[in-house]
Amino acid sequence: MAADESVAVGAVGGAGALLAKAREGAGLSLAEVSAQTRIRERHLLALEQGDFAALPGRTYAIGFAKTFARAVGLNEAEIGAAMSRDFDRQAPAPDVDTTPAFAPGDPARVPSSSFAWAAGIAVLVLGIAGFIWWQHTASPAVGLPSLLPPPATQAAPPPAPVLAAPSEAPSEAPSEAAQPGGPVVFTAQIEGLWVKFYDGTGKQLLQKQLAKGETYTVPADAVNPQLWTGRPEALGITIGGQAVPKLADVQKTLKNVPVSAAALLARGKPVPMAPVANVATPAHKVIHPRPRPVASDGAVPPAAPVAPSTAAQ
Repeated sequence: MAADESVAVGAVGGAGALLAKAREGAGLSLAEVSAQTRIRERHLLALEQGDFAALPGRTYAIGFAKTFARAVGLNEAEIGAAMSRDFDRQAPAPDVDTTPAFAPGDPARVPSSSFAWAAGIAVLVLGIAGFIWWQHTASPAVGLPSLLPPPATQAAPPPAPVLAAPSEAPSEAPSEAAQPGGPVVFTAQIEGLWVKFYDGTGKQLLQKQLAKGETYTVPADAVNPQLWTGRPEALGITIGGQAVPKLADVQKTLKNVPVSAAALLARGKPVPMAPVANVATPAHKVIHPRPRPVASDGAVPPAAPVAPSTAAQ
């Protein structure tokens, strides 16, 4: 800007008069300048008239004046300095510096409200997606397992001895059919099947969500291996490659179930019943009366007294 223009900046009317004169000289209305600078018309009018009480503050007044000057072709640095002097004369600044840490600068660079809404919606969608992912990966199908070790299982009492009847000779036990032997393998038949294997001391062998078709072989050296799951009907079981019945046919929670080969083969066997002894019942002795002799004249003599039986004594 030339020297005469610099002098005019400090003349009567100040920076506001220069802004108004430059705008009129450019043939622009306040509405057109507002659309170009994105500053409200009432703030532009307050700048031209020097009505600093209608402006948000000193920092905003100077920032708006610089943007206004750039839109109408004036030197924004000189207009900003002149606007600062005008503001200080009409509304002196307090002793304590209250200038905010953030200077607005060019309002055209401030993010719009639509951008703020879009950013808020994006954050909300990401939060919901993260919650769904956490629910799917951290929660099993039935529920989170307890962190406490499983309680020790009590051994089943031995079966009562079978007594043979004294009148019968002991019979040989029927020979059992050959049973499968070998490693015990569990196979998941659905996706995301939660299982937990542990031994009799509570030491964990495996805890995870099995994928469909994924298998787990129970260690041969595991002492009293046991299983905890909520989908026993979806677990296939083989012993030495031969399929054995599942632990259950319906969905339910099973816990502390022994899964060694011997325990699985013993499931479902009927308990042998003791044979009933055939005790012979003594037959009752039937006494037939002897016929009495008949006299020649047809008279029947009186019956002789019967002696008491020794058996009755």
